[in-house]
Amino acid sequence: MEEYFFNKYPFKNQPFTHQAAYLQRFWGDKEVGLFAEMGTGKSWMLINNTAMLYDKGKIDAMLVVAPKGVYKNWVNEEIPKHMPDHVPYKMAYWTPNPRKAEKLQMEAMWTAVDDLRILVMNIEAFSTEKGTTFAKSFLRATKAFMAVDESTTIKNHSAKRTKSITKVGRDATFRRIATGSPITKSPMDLYSQCTFLSPDCLDMDSFYAFQARYAVLVERRLPTHTFKQVVGYRRLDELQEKLSQFSFRVTKEECLDLPDKVYMKREVELTPEQTKAYNQMKSMALAQLDQGLVSTVNALTQIMRLHQIVCGHTKLDTGEEVTLPSNRVDELMAVLAEAGGKVIIWANYRPSIEAILLAIQKEYGMTSVASYYGDTSDEDRESAKVRFQDPNSDLRFFVGNPTTGGYGLTLTAATLVVYFSNSFDLEKRLQSEDRAHRIGQTQKVTYVDLVAPNTVDEKIVKALREKIDIASQVMGEELKDWLI
Repeated sequence: MEEYFFNKYPFKNQPFTHQAAYLQRFWGDKEVGLFAEMGTGKSWMLINNTAMLYDKGKIDAMLVVAPKGVYKNWVNEEIPKHMPDHVPYKMAYWTPNPRKAEKLQMEAMWTAVDDLRILVMNIEAFSTEKGTTFAKSFLRATKAFMAVDESTTIKNHSAKRTKSITKVGRDATFRRIATGSPITKSPMDLYSQCTFLSPDCLDMDSFYAFQARYAVLVERRLPTHTFKQVVGYRRLDELQEKLSQFSFRVTKEECLDLPDKVYMKREVELTPEQTKAYNQMKSMALAQLDQGLVSTVNALTQIMRLHQIVCGHTKLDTGEEVTLPSNRVDELMAVLAEAGGKVIIWANYRPSIEAILLAIQKEYGMTSVASYYGDTSDEDRESAKVRFQDPNSDLRFFVGNPTTGGYGLTLTAATLVVYFSNSFDLEKRLQSEDRAHRIGQTQKVTYVDLVAPNTVDEKIVKALREKIDIASQVMGEELKDWLI
């Protein structure tokens, strides 16, 4: 990059050292892998990379592809927060059944204007013909910068959406993949992510050629057929050398100028069943308010009932606990797939903890996770604390309830803390945050809140982030503001 151009560039938010290093090295490259650990600001890097290319007349559009829980964050938060003020832009997010306002925004993507046109799509759209066709038309009508955020979502080379994104991406002028770690299970995860950038990145004609070079294969025989099983990996130094030619890697440990705590959120859409139950419960609460003032205790009870529905369960009048179909565990697993190292997961409710444990055990193995809540024995609690802090232990995930585990424990082995759900009590939130961020922690800590938009869930997280104790401040007359 021309030194003057970079030194004088009018960033809306000034870059950290590693962000500046990325731009100086890669801003003008056609294909780049941005392997930036969660909390290091990869959205900032992609947005300002886009702005610079737009300023130089190299692009006139941006296409961001991201998972469900992330893509609206780009529209509502990341782009407005980080796009330099001098860059004029129009923005839309793709939806298969747009409302009037959404339809107008999508139609504006085809208007030939000087503004940067930004289209944000969820990864699932590329499993459909309608979404794939829309993206293809957009790229063919523009000179676009295309970024796949959390690119491990296209690691499966045989998946329909991977094939669609790779094919569509050929029409983009610049391409980026961005993820905390491009390898979630094996080096084989790299092939389709890098092939999206360019078939030349790894210099391999097919996945099977890539596998044959970098995996150790053993032929297994069954009565009905034979197959080749991966039993190890080889030539990884060679593979790393190839990656270094077109990728930028940064970990939080290397980012000395980052704030000690980084806060992020992941949106979780309610299922139809949750939406129905939520609206029914909200109507009941509003009806009670119409009859007169509700005490603080009762107000919190109503909020808790709504919060339970958002988390995927509810209690019937008979006292029976009922599970509702929910996207929340899936979103948690998507976050964990991007994470490296050990992770603390806080959840308020027993059904949530049980669902989390099952999902992690299924994906990562029985010994990868331990619990710390009311049902955990004293012996298992002690074992969980010791094993989690042991760097040589295979225990990666600590799942706890902030009431039980949020006080007194030292869990500094983790640099990522995920709030599957939150307590209404500010003290519990602050105490649970400090299990990882305390004496003995030598790295930055990232906190991720799972949030269902336009629900009490969103209001709870906002209040806690602003250091408001909901348990003492939400009065009966304020409940209506929380519900509507």
